[in-house]
Amino acid sequence: MDSSASTLSIYIHWPFCLSKCPYCDFNSHVRQSIDEIAWQNALIHELKRTFNLTGPRQLQSIFFGGGTPSLMHPKTVGVIIEAATTLWTPSKDLEITLEANPNSVEVTRFKELRQNGVNRISVGIQALNDPDLKLLGRQHSAEEAMKAIETAISTFDRVSFDLIYARPGQTLEAWEHELSNALAFGTTHLSLYQLTIEPGTAFAPLFARGDLVLPEENLSADMFELTQSIMGKNGMPAYEISNHAKAGAECRHNLVYWRYQDYAGVGPGAHGRLSLNEKKYATRQKKSPEAWLKAIAEQGHGDEEVQELSAFEQDHERLMMGLRLTEGVNCRLTNLSIDQTISMKALDALIEEGYLKKEDLYLIATAAGRQRLNAVLEHLWK
Repeated sequence: MDSSASTLSIYIHWPFCLSKCPYCDFNSHVRQSIDEIAWQNALIHELKRTFNLTGPRQLQSIFFGGGTPSLMHPKTVGVIIEAATTLWTPSKDLEITLEANPNSVEVTRFKELRQNGVNRISVGIQALNDPDLKLLGRQHSAEEAMKAIETAISTFDRVSFDLIYARPGQTLEAWEHELSNALAFGTTHLSLYQLTIEPGTAFAPLFARGDLVLPEENLSADMFELTQSIMGKNGMPAYEISNHAKAGAECRHNLVYWRYQDYAGVGPGAHGRLSLNEKKYATRQKKSPEAWLKAIAEQGHGDEEVQELSAFEQDHERLMMGLRLTEGVNCRLTNLSIDQTISMKALDALIEEGYLKKEDLYLIATAAGRQRLNAVLEHLWK
């Protein structure tokens, strides 16, 4: 097929973890043994198949997510990077991100990951004290977390790490102190997520029984507002609901999602959005690792679903993703027909109430709107 877009990003999903965190609803699995060569070959097969669909494009970014992709052998990562950058033309500033855990064994691989092409690392810290790390089911200590950040900074030019707040028993003062400690490392990007209870996780039944109690709503809102204030004062304002960066240090791969540009999802459960022959397609690969591998061997592909998106569905997704960004949605650039997609009456009301605003061609969610974006979107849809 001839593509109808000139750029592409690639998401590689490595579905394996050493253990399943109780808050996690990602497609991650624990396995006693993994045939890494078989997985390497299958991932490269899917990259080649994707190239046959998209044709030549400029490659903007590669993102290894999971699961725990830092469990991959660095040479496996390197072979996959080489395959992708051989198929497509890499941009001069190609961003290659890999998610990593701060366990000491994985941290020892940082240097070799850098040598194999990874130039941005995202470390799953989640908390900077041992009691909360234990509560969250993490397999590392606070000391390991801090050493991992320091090692990452000395190895990679671009480093980000994640923290979860609004944890059980957490106070506003404790979060302020922890955030100050996080900023002291001097990384240019932080991902700061509010703990939510997702169906199907180990936390869900505990929460339902009342055995796990989160901070009450007003305190969680105060934590969100405190986060915005502290990060803004430190030159790392939010560019997306949960992501903060110094100017120019934003995660370019994630911006592809939020700006509704093209990306291919490769690996179990991976999603993609591809423009092909002037049409937009949503792709989803088989979720089970074993089923994904089997499908590639027997059917020649790992897709579970490839769906053409209508103009309305595309506009719906553009708004849903773009309003997460502080820059908002450029309605002309994306050919977004607001009046055909949303209720103009609801839009006017949300603007009057201070949850949305219009600036030239942009529709933007305010800080209050981003904090309540799910509710804002429910009001907007026709």
